[in-house]
Amino acid sequence: MLTDLLSRSAGLYLTDYRGITVAEKADLSRRLRQAGAEYHVVKNTLFLRAFADRSELPDEAMAGPTAIAFALEDPVQPAKVVLDFIREKRKMTVKGGIVEGRFFDPDGVQKLSQTPPKAVLIAQVVGAIQSPLAGLVYALQDVVAGLARTIQAIHDQRAGE
Repeated sequence: MLTDLLSRSAGLYLTDYRGITVAEKADLSRRLRQAGAEYHVVKNTLFLRAFADRSELPDEAMAGPTAIAFALEDPVQPAKVVLDFIREKRKMTVKGGIVEGRFFDPDGVQKLSQTPPKAVLIAQVVGAIQSPLAGLVYALQDVVAGLARTIQAIHDQRAGE
């Protein structure tokens, strides 16, 4: 199960879940499921065995009890959910996160959570590419329209002669 989750994850967020109740854990799990993620309490030793690239993971990230939010879709949205839950409940802490094979410390997870969702980023890139192309199309249309008006004017002038 753990190796399967790791293989399907676009990112993961390590938390120290001490202080939350069973009902709060269930609430967080529900919120994460809606964000395309799963939340599981893991044994550190089992996680380290299943996690292939341990060089990316500092020892302090695996100190104490650990629960992990596995981002199965968008790698950023679960970070937002976890941090919002922590702000709301004032319990738990984020130990770090791993996205695209890179470890983020708690401050890095905070910054990562402020990144727009993947769909918004794609839309921004497409818009940035589309804008100059649209300007080029309008400029070419003006040139063609000007040429057509010139040809029409020459035709009208010759027809009047």
